[in-house]
Amino acid sequence: MQPVHNGQCGLCNHFGEHHAKSSVLVTILTSKKADADLLDECGHPKHAALHLKVSPISGCDGFVPAAQA
Repeated sequence: MQPVHNGQCGLCNHFGEHHAKSSVLVTILTSKKADADLLDECGHPKHAALHLKVSPISGCDGFVPAAQA
């Protein structure tokens, strides 16, 4: 498990936003730690057409803080 900080995908509202909140996503938000091998989709509108798969420790300038779990 690696620490996840603000600005990284694991704490972004767009990380996995196109499916129901899973226990994995909730755990990342509450513990601020994630498996770096986990991949999920980025739902950021600017990236949606690319169907990006990102890890929780990835990041971009489109970061939007996720709501608290």
